[in-house]
Amino acid sequence: MDGIDRAIIAELERDGRLTNVELAQRVGLTTGPCLRRVQRLEADGVIRGYRAVVDPAAVGRSFEVLIDLSLETQDAETVRRFEETMARADEVVELRRLFGSPDYFVRVAVADLAGYETFLSHHVMTIPRIKNVVSHFTMKTVKAP
Repeated sequence: MDGIDRAIIAELERDGRLTNVELAQRVGLTTGPCLRRVQRLEADGVIRGYRAVVDPAAVGRSFEVLIDLSLETQDAETVRRFEETMARADEVVELRRLFGSPDYFVRVAVADLAGYETFLSHHVMTIPRIKNVVSHFTMKTVKAP
């Protein structure tokens, strides 16, 4: 990967809807070589996809909660069951397994506090061997991906 590839990636991270013509102009290439580089970056898995950034309030998911979560034990079955269950939940926006304590960081997006209570009671607390759940309610998002 060279400087032009990095420039292509930076431009697409800023705006994934750029046309190939616009992208080529921004990185100083003609359209053919630019398209080939983008296709190679996609084929190599460097560019894994494109997505829309949606306003959470517009889709009823503006109440965001960050959860620190620990399990009672780290055996393979407990970890597998927990991760599969949480990954299937629509409310879970992000799930990370951590080194140290807590075991997991979970970012949840729901409509409101009642929606979070329902999610916590009916999804999280029904998973066996959860030791500790600490919820952090977002006051303000300063920077987001």
